Amino acid sequence: MTAVAGLSAEEAAGLLAADGPNVLPQMRPVPRWRRAAAEFTHFFALLLWVAAALAFVAGMPQLGVAVMVVVIVNGVFSYAQEARAERAASKLRAMLPSQVRVKRDGRAVRVDASRLVRGDVVLLCAGDRIPADVDFAVAEACTVDESMLSGESEPVAKNAGDSGYGGTFLANGNAEAQVTATGARTRLAAIASLTAAAQPPPSPLNNELRRVVRIISVVALSLGGVFFAVSLLAGTSWRDAFLFAIGVSVALVPEGLLPTVTLSLAMGAQRMAGRNALVRHLQAVETLGSTTFICTDKTGTLTQNRMSAVEVWTPEGTVRVRGQGYAPEAGITGSPAALQRARRLSHAARAASRGRIVQQRGEWSAEGDPMEAALDALARRLAGAEGPPEAEVDFRWGFDPVRKRESVVAGNALLVKGAPESVLPLCLGSTDRPACAGALEDMAARGLRVLAVAERRLPDPGAGNSQWPAEPGLLEEQLTLLGLVGLHDPPRESVADALRTARTAGIKVAMVTGDHPSTAAAIAAEIGLLGPERTVIEGRDLPDDEHMLGALLDRDGVVVSRVSPEQKLRVARALQLRGHILAMTGDGVNDGPALQEADIGVAMGASGTDVAREAADLVLLDDDFATIISAVEQGRATYANIRRFLTYHLTDNVAELTPFVVWALSGGSFPLALSVLQILFLDIGTDLLPALALGSERPGKRILQRPPERRHLMDTALMVRVFAVLGPVEAVCEMTAFTLTLWLAGWRPGAAFPGPAVLAAASGAAFATVVLAQLANAFACRSESLPPWRLGWGTNRLLLWAVAVELAALAGFLFIGPIAAMLGHAPPTMSGLLAAVLAMPALICADYLHKRIRAGGKGLSRGRGAGPA
Repeated sequence: MTAVAGLSAEEAAGLLAADGPNVLPQMRPVPRWRRAAAEFTHFFALLLWVAAALAFVAGMPQLGVAVMVVVIVNGVFSYAQEARAERAASKLRAMLPSQVRVKRDGRAVRVDASRLVRGDVVLLCAGDRIPADVDFAVAEACTVDESMLSGESEPVAKNAGDSGYGGTFLANGNAEAQVTATGARTRLAAIASLTAAAQPPPSPLNNELRRVVRIISVVALSLGGVFFAVSLLAGTSWRDAFLFAIGVSVALVPEGLLPTVTLSLAMGAQRMAGRNALVRHLQAVETLGSTTFICTDKTGTLTQNRMSAVEVWTPEGTVRVRGQGYAPEAGITGSPAALQRARRLSHAARAASRGRIVQQRGEWSAEGDPMEAALDALARRLAGAEGPPEAEVDFRWGFDPVRKRESVVAGNALLVKGAPESVLPLCLGSTDRPACAGALEDMAARGLRVLAVAERRLPDPGAGNSQWPAEPGLLEEQLTLLGLVGLHDPPRESVADALRTARTAGIKVAMVTGDHPSTAAAIAAEIGLLGPERTVIEGRDLPDDEHMLGALLDRDGVVVSRVSPEQKLRVARALQLRGHILAMTGDGVNDGPALQEADIGVAMGASGTDVAREAADLVLLDDDFATIISAVEQGRATYANIRRFLTYHLTDNVAELTPFVVWALSGGSFPLALSVLQILFLDIGTDLLPALALGSERPGKRILQRPPERRHLMDTALMVRVFAVLGPVEAVCEMTAFTLTLWLAGWRPGAAFPGPAVLAAASGAAFATVVLAQLANAFACRSESLPPWRLGWGTNRLLLWAVAVELAALAGFLFIGPIAAMLGHAPPTMSGLLAAVLAMPALICADYLHKRIRAGGKGLSRGRGAGPA
């Protein structure tokens, strides 16, 4: 195809009016008011709203206001944490250039990219972003970086007649390309709509919280009904019995659970940020801890994305290069003859390349193709202090996937670099062929990417570019092989250990990449990811049936190469269909749909696109796979912490319900130890801070030495601990302090209720007992297997502060007259206070005995922090 003239201004205006501007369609975002409303209308929030309304109906406005404050504070906090809404489609628009050069009326002009139309001819040079879908009319040594769409890390050669896509960019060469599709009709727009359509599944924590709320709701409403019936049987009026039942139901709702969960997730997110993992959605914190399968990209996540030439084989011997990244300084070993040949080779390879290394702010980095930049670094390293001479290139035949090589004419020499299978057959026969084949096989087996470099002396350097043919043809014959170059993109140092940790933690890992299968397999083998079955699958070979696909992929160490965005999405769905909690990494536009679909979308923060980051739940600020494992560790700790404070909250509920049970069983003849308002102050005023402190516990040393948690938040072990051990002990201590105060004041069961002052002091003793028992309970709940002294009393400093604040709050509630009067209690007597204090050792001892029984007398002597939740 030859160059085309382009459109006239009138033609362009007509097409613009017909097709519309070259902008991606805007996905209508969820209005802010709807996102805010969602934080106040989910099931648990609705339950609390109903509880507040019933409190007003029951004539307890203080209770109603307090519950409303809890809902509002938690909703505002959650909305603030989730304020960064999904903006994947809007970020896609930023990928299009604002101005482009086009042919209009036979001359080159600059126009706004939004005014580009079908038929326009755009003029592109290296580094330009392609503004729409195009067909190349003229392509001079062009390569296009399509990694944002295809996942392929290597630039793709483009010739006249080939297609290009909006959002990609020209890595090398110059081109003229005719626009074939704009705006909503581009490939980029199709992926944008696919990303928007993908909906993440509910998180495991959401499912578990819904289950907990359902259980609590059923229990609260059922007991409210029971107390309503008992009240009627005790002779209470219909109205009073109804109001009493409402009060009991409200009291049983753990008002502090929702803000505690939210703040615990926020603390986990803050810790992850300190370890280079930025959480975009709070639920992702816990979901990470439940992860059972990780699909990871290769380049930049498992590797450093810093290609280096580490070895040069020549007929005279092997030269080994030890250098850091792209820095020109390196250690070189090899015989003098081999070094001399290696220098010739590196100069030839550099001349046949356009990528270079540049120094910015003291750091060397690649400009252009990373592989070609590595060849530039190799030439500089071999040339010594004087640096390599820059070859004068007279003509260039660019790399293309058919020839698999690139050739240039420099003076009187033809210089060729390319794939060994493409270059070696063109070289003259040599006795070194067996040695070359052995070197090639050895390099490939070690995961190196191998290039062959050759040259040919031309009889006449030529008088100009016009004498050279469009294709090198017979020029690329009878070449002299200079040698082989082995290039390596080193894996991150932390990856091997991270993979071992993942397997110990019961997490399967697969590589899902757009790279060539042999390259992917070699890297996977080098870092220890490739499984014993050495399963390497190309995207085109994936079965169509999702069940078959899931069965094929559901193993550790699978490598899936050459995947398209749609195939990556299918991989995610197939693994989720088999029950996996899936974490999927990605960095390009093509990864957006899969990141949305996965339970946890993990985007690259350093090298990834805005699209991937906005579609993800977690952003790795350092692009390191090991950071995912660190985030999983914190996620598991967060799940364990939620179980800790759930145990803590429910234990308190047992103690809060007991006075009502005793009153009901006595037919109303036994005084009520606590009022509904006192219970609310226990839930919010004293219990909340220790619960939050439990939510800040750091991961135990062995938290990644077991499979992901598959148990419910409220499982049998938790419920036995709450309802058969901790709760009953706390309740017995509470009722003992209450009854002891009444007994010493002369009251006996069956007698008329004592005076208000005695009842107030007894209620104060019961209130103080619950608070002090909960202090001990907070330390007991730090572990499901270890007693507090094994963990260290002071290892959770936030808990110490919480206990101090709770003691101060208790003193205020008891001894500040107006507050005590509002709550209906008074400071306890000395005997009542002594009984309250004894509740602390009683609960700690009961917890210790229960843990010994569960452990069979073993396992309670482990070191600090070693135990599970």
